[in-house]
Amino acid sequence: MAASRDRAVERLLRGLYSAVLYLLVPVTVYHLIWRGFRQPEYLERWGERYAAYSTPPLDDCVWVHAVSVGEVNAAAPLVNALLESRPDLRLLVTTITPTGSARVRALWGERVEHVYLPYDLSGAVRRFLAHFRPRLALVLETELWPNLLFCCRDHGVPAYLVNARLSERSLRGYALLRPLIGRVLRTLARVAAQSEADGARFVRLGAEPGAVSVLGNLKFDVKVGDAPRRVAAAFAAHSGGRKAWIAASTHPEEEAAVIAIHRRLRTRWPDLVLLWAPRHPERFRPVAQACVEAGWRVATRELTRWPDREDGVFVIDTLGELADFYACAQVAFVGGSLQPVGGHNLLEPAALGVAVVTGPHLHNFSDIARQLDEAGALRIGADAESVGAAVARLLADADARAAMAAQGLRLVAEGRGALARTVEMIAPELPPA
Repeated sequence: MAASRDRAVERLLRGLYSAVLYLLVPVTVYHLIWRGFRQPEYLERWGERYAAYSTPPLDDCVWVHAVSVGEVNAAAPLVNALLESRPDLRLLVTTITPTGSARVRALWGERVEHVYLPYDLSGAVRRFLAHFRPRLALVLETELWPNLLFCCRDHGVPAYLVNARLSERSLRGYALLRPLIGRVLRTLARVAAQSEADGARFVRLGAEPGAVSVLGNLKFDVKVGDAPRRVAAAFAAHSGGRKAWIAASTHPEEEAAVIAIHRRLRTRWPDLVLLWAPRHPERFRPVAQACVEAGWRVATRELTRWPDREDGVFVIDTLGELADFYACAQVAFVGGSLQPVGGHNLLEPAALGVAVVTGPHLHNFSDIARQLDEAGALRIGADAESVGAAVARLLADADARAAMAAQGLRLVAEGRGALARTVEMIAPELPPA
């Protein structure tokens, strides 16, 4: 009786959720057009957004979903491990954003299948699963789409939430949907949480305690190759070996602060170079223009490839190169942290031995920020002025930078292991060799 009542409640909740989504279909079209004015790629491949495909069906594949660039980078160690250990596997990687799509192609080219994940409309999700027929689903971080995960269960596709994170703020945000999301979580084969705190929050949201494991963060397992060293050497040769700092993954509301910080820093170091990598491609050109209006000579990666000895700002207006360019700077400011975005990946610069500074809004990376801070590998500024002061102190103190770099490298090395644990977890679900 209780089971029957629970199924009835689930059907009701799913029905209400789906009805709202279908009513919002015109809004999705408007959204694509609106985003397309700023980023033309949003005007392309609309069929994939509604699960209409021209490619042949794909059977018995391993499907990885990573919403955008950050999640694709987090998934990279896992996808690379699967490609290396099981070259026979057919891998499907889905994203939602064009930048995520571009990153998939940059990392793996034609070695993986790639499409956009459709909107969470029940019909579109069923068409997606019927076309690709995945053997299992590996969903990165916090992509809790109800119809997607309910349909995976209904189609017999075991779904894993991999590298799962859930901030206290996100947990509060799910308050109204908790009866639905709790049921969604219970469809999962396992929640592989980044930390004990993340795991506990997923249980509070409705996951079965026995289905939650703490495996660590895949971002610790990202390999650092030779590319950063080569990029740093080329940058130094072209720019004259000047001091440099980098503002990475910044959002529009942080741009004025970055310009103000760089202006203050150049009163002390007149030949200081700012490397600037805005988070979103539509901000590349406005950021370059703002720097010109501030009175600096500006180089861009797309047009000039490298800065010369006269350039005050170098805008990294390409995708997928940020990690390499961290190695060019003495100090890195990681954006999304001076406004309540929640921060971005702090481990990338730490893994390259760069001193890291961030703002106070870190709820998406609270565990990593805490670990780096406790290790002495991170400086957290309360506001833009504090961030600028921290960058200045570190530019002036090579010993402090070296100490931070050593602690960051140690922490990254000690944090590795999530990849091996994740591969071991999913191994029984992989297609036979």
